[in-house]
Order: sequence, then structure tokens, then C-alpha cells
Amino acid sequence: MTEKKSIAVLPGDGIGPEVVHAALEAIDKLRLPLDLRFGDIGWECWREEGDPVPERTWKLLEETDACLLGAITSKPLREAEAELAEPLRGTGRRFVSPVVQLRQRLGLYANVRPVSDLENGAFDFAVIRENTEGLYAGLDFHGLDDALWNAVRHHPNAAASGPEATSVTLRLQTRFGMDRLLRFGFEYARAHGHRLLTLVDKPNVLRNSSNFLRERLELMAAEYPEIETEVLNVDAVALWMVRRPERFDVLVAENMFGDILSDLGAGVMGGLGLAPSGNIGDHGSYFEPVHGSAPGMAGQGRANPMAMLLTIGQLLDHLGMPLPAGQLRDAVRTVVRARNTVTYDLGGSATTAQAAAAVADELRPADSPQETTK
Repeated sequence: MTEKKSIAVLPGDGIGPEVVHAALEAIDKLRLPLDLRFGDIGWECWREEGDPVPERTWKLLEETDACLLGAITSKPLREAEAELAEPLRGTGRRFVSPVVQLRQRLGLYANVRPVSDLENGAFDFAVIRENTEGLYAGLDFHGLDDALWNAVRHHPNAAASGPEATSVTLRLQTRFGMDRLLRFGFEYARAHGHRLLTLVDKPNVLRNSSNFLRERLELMAAEYPEIETEVLNVDAVALWMVRRPERFDVLVAENMFGDILSDLGAGVMGGLGLAPSGNIGDHGSYFEPVHGSAPGMAGQGRANPMAMLLTIGQLLDHLGMPLPAGQLRDAVRTVVRARNTVTYDLGGSATTAQAAAAVADELRPADSPQETTK
């Protein structure tokens, strides 16, 4: 089918190990050319080692073609310090989200969230969110120096509060960051047969930065004449995603707007238990279900494995295995439509393992007669 690919599997914590184990058992039936190499990440690594992403995990990521991530718990500063092993407390260790570390160190600038109607096939689009800039770039300040104060001091609320009692967050948008995101969006649209790319922003309010983004879009669009483009306000898109999701193909947005819309997309699909995602850069990638670690549910066998199964399908597409990826999505769709063996969040009573096993029952090995004679 294709050359063997190596995958770093990082189950994480909370419900992460459960959904990873169940999903991998299900796709094992496909007999794919995958070398799965397991590694450590997450809250237990932080508690025991003072680092949620140990160096051995970075080495594993360097040696593999892609990464499959389960789920990771994050907690506020005080709670994180309190849960460190006693010898590590007070040593200046700082918890930094493993997700943020992966995105920054691996240069994963595009967060891809497919949104599809698993019930009736009425819509199938993707939200592509910029991962490194925008309002999440980390340029967040409280108590302003002279430069920042001079930029905001004429606002009446700032004048009434003074620099020590004023906060400012900067929305960073660079030509470099915008161009690579837009090109990724166009290439994604072309690769998936989409004909419309929607740039989502707030041009009627954020006039200068939005106009700069629009100019970059117009310049790049000339290289993709077969793809229509439009620029829409984020609030209008949020409404239309709920009322008319079928009108969209590829949505491209800056970090915060993309974050909000991608979770809305999960709701449009039917919940976080169905929502996959991929984080992709020029030289690395990792794939994870959108749902969090839900530590309160860990060990109960109630977590929905469908998001992880769809995430693996997205990973297989990325690795150049579209046929098994499509088969896996079809199997998930069949089980979700039937509603006989689904978890509580979809109205059923199946366990994590039972729901994944139902998907496995719909799969055929890639080299089986059933597959090759379709």
C-alpha cells in the first residue's frame, strides 16, 4: 500500500490512554504499515519529573514521521506547583502546556479541524486556525510601560485608570505568518477538491490589520484561480455555521477566531466526542481529538472513542494513506448513524471499548478481497 511510517504515540493522561488504546485496537484490523512507538507526555511527567514533555519524548518525535496524541491535563499555577513531587517544589519549575510546547518547538502553525455531518452527509468543511500569532501570541501585558501607555492613554477608560491599572493584549499578524497560513489553506482546498476559501476576520472593526490580511489573500488568490474567495465577519460566520453549514468549504482564521469557530464546529458535528484535529507545520505534525483529558471520567470506560478514530483517519490522510482513512471514516459514520453501540454523549450506553469494537467490526483489512474488489 505504501512505505512503512513511524508514529510517536503519546497517550497522555485522563481519558487519553483509554481512547488511544481502544482506537488502536480497532484500526489494527486494517493491517496498516505503521510502526507505533509509545512515549510519555502530560501531567504525570510533570508531577514526577517537573517537565510535562521529557527530553526522551522530544527525541522520539525527532525520530518519527508523525505524532498521535491522546489528551493532556493542564492546571493553574498554584495547583501545578502543589502537585509536584516534594523534592521538585520550590525549584523554579514552570508548567508550560505540552500542546503549546509542541506547536512552538515543532513550528506547527496550522490547526486543521474537519467538520462533517456524520448522520446525513449534509456538510463537510474544515476550519483552519493559525496557531502562532493573533491574540494568542503571548503579547499580553498588565501595568504598561511608556510605549504601550502612549498607544492607549487617550482612551477615556485608560485615562481614568492609569498605566498601572490598565491591561493590553496585542494581536500580532505578520506577512510571514499570514502568507504561510493562507497558502496552507489554498493547498488544503485544492487537495480536498474544495472550491471556496472563506477568510474569517472582523474587517469592519479591525480595519487596518484585517485589510492587511485581505491584501495578502488577494495576492495569493491569483495563484489559485479555480478557488473562489470571500472575506466574512466572524460573528456572521458563527451564525451561518449553525444555520447553513453546507455553504462552507474551507474557513481560514487567525488564532482566537479560529479557536472559537473550531469548537463551534465540534458542536455542529454533534459534540466534542466526534471532533478530530491535526496540527501541521513544514517539518512536523501531531494529531489529537479536540476533547480534553476529562480527568474526572478517567477509568470509567465512558469516553467516546470516535473523535480519536476520526483523528487517526486524519493522520492516515496526512501520511498518504487515503484509502484506509476513508474506510475508517465510513466505519465511524456507520456506527454513529446506527446508534446501537455509542457512548452516553450520543445517547447510548456502550463503553469506550464497545464503541471502538463496533467500528472495528465494520472494517476490512486493506489487502482483503472485500476491499480490493470495491
